Amino acid sequence: MELTADCARCAGLCCVVPAFAKSVDFAIDKPARQPCPNLGGDFRCGIHRDLRQKGFRGCTVYDCFGAGQHLTQETFGGADWRCRPEMLSAFPVMRELHELLFYLTAALELKLPSAQRAALETARAQTHELTGVTPADLIALDVAPRWAAVNDLLMRASAAVRATAPGPRRERRGADLVGKDLRRTDLRAANLRGAYLIGADLRDADLGWADLIGADLRDADLRGARLRTALFLTQPQVDSARGGHTTALPSGLHHPAHWAN
Repeated sequence: MELTADCARCAGLCCVVPAFAKSVDFAIDKPARQPCPNLGGDFRCGIHRDLRQKGFRGCTVYDCFGAGQHLTQETFGGADWRCRPEMLSAFPVMRELHELLFYLTAALELKLPSAQRAALETARAQTHELTGVTPADLIALDVAPRWAAVNDLLMRASAAVRATAPGPRRERRGADLVGKDLRRTDLRAANLRGAYLIGADLRDADLGWADLIGADLRDADLRGARLRTALFLTQPQVDSARGGHTTALPSGLHHPAHWAN
């Protein structure tokens, strides 16, 4: 299962389905299910190389986790939303399933007791099976109960890893840390789920084994931050932050082009 976006094999679904409002992240208003004016007839973005410079930085931090190409190529057999408009309803559901698969796969890379691993493997298999249902069944699918079940498994996995990891194990779930000076702070094994770290100064902070699911890292300064063993960090979170060559990221994540070197 591919969990990384491959835009060349998609029909530009992320440029059509979401709505966005004119703001610091988007230069224009766009209603849901209306193609972005920058989307070409070949389903390619006409300003892809200059999104940030042209006021569309919100696009640069979006990730479908591979849902776009899966839906286009497998669920709809290479069709596009112009002839199969139901794709627009199916895309948000498929994206959620792929995001769940991303987190479950990440959890299975951790050192966990066999019982926890078995539960995670079962959840991943069940979620993967749902990605292969018919378009009608996909559109009708309520993903909320699956999110709740998977979230419980992820929290247990996180707790098990952080309990044996070095560090002060700070409890900062959902904390308001907007703009905070956290330079050189020891945040190893911290619970930072859903924490608001917008614009926070995390230079040279140690976030080893910190749980970062849902943490808002927009414009956080990650220069010199140690994130190599951080738990559940995603590429969109990294892309929304600031950093540089001294930022240590987990395997599989990369430094965005806009980061200073």
